[in-house]
Amino acid sequence: MIVCCVNQCAYCRSPILPGQRWVREKIYDPALNGRDAGYHRYHAELFPGQEGSCWEKRQMETEIGRTNAYAA
Repeated sequence: MIVCCVNQCAYCRSPILPGQRWVREKIYDPALNGRDAGYHRYHAELFPGQEGSCWEKRQMETEIGRTNAYAA
């Protein structure tokens, strides 16, 4: 189970500072017997020199994983 603090990006593990835009993804953990959902937070804005935000990178990795699973 991945545990992160509320103010930490689940992708890059850097703090999400006050005033920064972020995205929250709802996560259901089967280890919790399907009770309450948890959340992962991701930076929604680009950092200097990046081509995508942490959220965009996460979405791209998820889509690539799905595509590879269907191709197999």
